[in-house]
Amino acid sequence: MARRARKSRGQAASSGGIQVSPYIQRTLPFFDVLDEEKISQLEAQVNWILEDVGIAFRDDPEALDLWKTEGARVEGDIVRAPADWIRDLCGKAPQEFTQLARNPERSVIIGGTNQVFAPIYGAPFVRDLEGGRRYGDIASFQDLVRLTYLHPNLHHGGFVTCEPCDIPVSKRHLDMLYAHMTLSDKPHLGAITEMSRAQDSVDMAEIVFGREVMDNNCVILGNVNTNSPLLVDKVVTEAARVYSSRGQGMIVAPFILTGAMGPVSTAASVAQAMAEAMIVCAYVQLLRPGAPFVLGNFLSSMSLKSGAPTFGMPEPVMSNYAIGQLARRAGLPLRCGGSLTASKIEDAQAAYESADSMHSTMLAGANFVLHAAGWLEGGLCTGFEKLIMDADRLGGYQKVLSEGLDTSEEAFARDAYSEVDPGGHFLGCSHTMRNYQTAFYSPELSDSENVESWEEGGSKDMRQRAHQRWTNMIKSYEPPPIDPAVKEALQAFVAKRKEELPDAWY
Repeated sequence: MARRARKSRGQAASSGGIQVSPYIQRTLPFFDVLDEEKISQLEAQVNWILEDVGIAFRDDPEALDLWKTEGARVEGDIVRAPADWIRDLCGKAPQEFTQLARNPERSVIIGGTNQVFAPIYGAPFVRDLEGGRRYGDIASFQDLVRLTYLHPNLHHGGFVTCEPCDIPVSKRHLDMLYAHMTLSDKPHLGAITEMSRAQDSVDMAEIVFGREVMDNNCVILGNVNTNSPLLVDKVVTEAARVYSSRGQGMIVAPFILTGAMGPVSTAASVAQAMAEAMIVCAYVQLLRPGAPFVLGNFLSSMSLKSGAPTFGMPEPVMSNYAIGQLARRAGLPLRCGGSLTASKIEDAQAAYESADSMHSTMLAGANFVLHAAGWLEGGLCTGFEKLIMDADRLGGYQKVLSEGLDTSEEAFARDAYSEVDPGGHFLGCSHTMRNYQTAFYSPELSDSENVESWEEGGSKDMRQRAHQRWTNMIKSYEPPPIDPAVKEALQAFVAKRKEELPDAWY
């Protein structure tokens, strides 16, 4: 079962004018843009899909048998069920839960008013200023894990920060898990592409945390997509049987390009996404009532000329706001995408598309933000510079979300007015000296100095500064401590499984 939220959180040293924390405890109100009439219309559409249209559970007879046993209407592989029953089942999932990290001070609370930032997931390519664009490999993957561990504004390791394409598909999940478990002590996700890989993830997590801790806490989650439109395949149901039956978490995100995997209208695609995710949540609760679940949303508009996805557009921005309201009414934690762009490099297009995508994700109240940093090329490429640039901006979002407007006695600075004459300045007064280190968020990568100073420093643009920063971070990296016995047990597990598995490259 999921462990409930703790009241206190460990904190590290301040950075950029904010207190660095293992996750964000939001104080900013949610941005609810829909009135009750529109929310009711959307929920009625969700109910219609669940009850009348139905959703396919394909290639997994065990999942269909469970639905039949529990009383759903099953015709072929189409499952239809009363919407009230599905919503009641979803109500069994915790509204918030803790995912333990190997380092307890880095554990995160997902749900409620908490927000967690994780990097890009799933890109087969990587790019940086020196190496250019290339297939991801295990060396790049390990460096991305190190950078995510080192950056204070990324709270969670995710999992596939890039695909290590130099390792057979059948075995690479083992190397990725081992990297997350030894090169970082932040929480992370596990593998899902085959049931055996999900099981390896759970088994390795048990080596790290022990059976007793794992029996009573969420220590790992699987992140899966439904096969939109209206199809839940065995990748989802089998992963759920491994993770959820063990009391671990599931994140389920319909991946909908509106106009392709969903109708071209945003309202219809939002309702479809809710129906797809909610029926999987219901399935998870049938497997194990109270198992942690995160309702995901990944809606993108598309170019109707080429079919290419587009990001930062008004339609997916609005979908984030809408699904945020719907998820809260369903009582479920929400996952949304983050710093998304179709741009190939860190240019102006990347900046404004990522900013619009991330800003709406922030205001919508996404509890778990995957792709918060590093996303390029519609998700096909992880940018090293982009990871650092995005993470730099996340610190600003964190300050807005967690601090808001300070109206304390100190914030009103009444004593400062007794020191400063009319027409004077506040630069040297006591209030300024007490607060100058934390008054403003100071982004590491932005250059706000005069042009002469910038030129003296080499006239470096943002990409060059980001490149210099991440390479310096790698040089300064030191792995977090780990129990040698645990590390040895992980190595033995990986070696044994690799002996058992044949090489497969697809």
